[in-house]
Amino acid sequence: MPVNLPPLDPAQLQPIPGVRIGIAQAGVRKANRKDLTVFLLDEGASVAGVFTRNRFCAAPVQVCREHLAAGSAVRALVINTGNANAGTGAPGLAHARQTCEALARLLHCTPAQVLPFSTGVIMEPLPVDRIVAGLPAALADAQAAHWAKAAEGIMTTDTLPKAASVQVQVGGQTVSITGISKGAGMIRPNMATMLGFVATDACIAPALLPELAKRLADGSFNRITIDGDTSTNDSFMLIATHKAAHAPITSLDSVDGQALVQGLMQVARQLAHAIVRDGEGATKFITVQIEGGRTGEECRQVAYAIAHSPLVKTAFFASDPNLGRILAAVGYSGIDDLDQGLIELHLDDVHVVSQGGRRAEYREEDGQRVMKGSEITVRVGLGRGTASDTVWTCDLSHDYVTINADYRS
Repeated sequence: MPVNLPPLDPAQLQPIPGVRIGIAQAGVRKANRKDLTVFLLDEGASVAGVFTRNRFCAAPVQVCREHLAAGSAVRALVINTGNANAGTGAPGLAHARQTCEALARLLHCTPAQVLPFSTGVIMEPLPVDRIVAGLPAALADAQAAHWAKAAEGIMTTDTLPKAASVQVQVGGQTVSITGISKGAGMIRPNMATMLGFVATDACIAPALLPELAKRLADGSFNRITIDGDTSTNDSFMLIATHKAAHAPITSLDSVDGQALVQGLMQVARQLAHAIVRDGEGATKFITVQIEGGRTGEECRQVAYAIAHSPLVKTAFFASDPNLGRILAAVGYSGIDDLDQGLIELHLDDVHVVSQGGRRAEYREEDGQRVMKGSEITVRVGLGRGTASDTVWTCDLSHDYVTINADYRS
């Protein structure tokens, strides 16, 4: 079961003017499941994306990058689950392009105005004929209120659909922000094995969207890890429809720009946290907070060393306060001039380590009390400066092995 992740309430998701979403059952991998989703964007919408850093990236990622680079106005997104179309070579690229061409014909636009996304099993041919056959049904289903259905339609090993929505005031007008994501395993920054789609009706200069998408990803999806694996298909897309009535935002540092960024970051982080809470086999949601670094970069370096460690993660699963594993991870994180005599370690309210050694007052039963909880904060002080940063992770359980051993069955 996911860690303190409530069931999705479709009524809480705000429609975004200028976005309609349709879902169909195409039988991509399994019958009778929602596995094909289309986003339809009104003319004038702007789109930017952040993609996986895995050099063995999937065919749809390659095609998305090509289409965005071409500069055509994006009119649609098409997403399939059940098959990643990764490790499929030239035929996979042809299939991704064929999907775009088929949807473009139905929408009377060019293929470059369609962005494809896939998630699922790697190194299996994409059943493109089934996807193409399912497109008319997806288009017929398109409605502004179908965000919750879309969240379900992009799931793979997720146990719950993931969505978030807020409204913020920009220039005296109400602006809506809604997003969905999927992901539960093969999760590591750069990015996760995730798909994320966030849309807003805010009016924002299109040239600002690429920078904004990167800022949002860096503050949310690039701060989570489940198992340290970087996938082939990761994509995070930001859509602005410019339908709101406020004056256009021309600077992210303006008052209106900051209000929009804050609302978007709230949604992006809620979606990122939901991925960790629904991590494959997860029983605990763990915040790793590093303080006192010289730079944010080295704080993240230490945080990831802790969050990726199988020894640390299995200790949390067992509620075993074998906390020397955390110190070991700090030590091998790659900071060559780290002074271990300055290290401080807290688990929630329990002060475990002071000046690099176990505090005399620390009792193992106090550490175990914290580790038995479902929400835990690991806080490490480096004593090197004033920088800080945070990542989010989960424990590593028996179920993680079972889920991934049986993934293709």
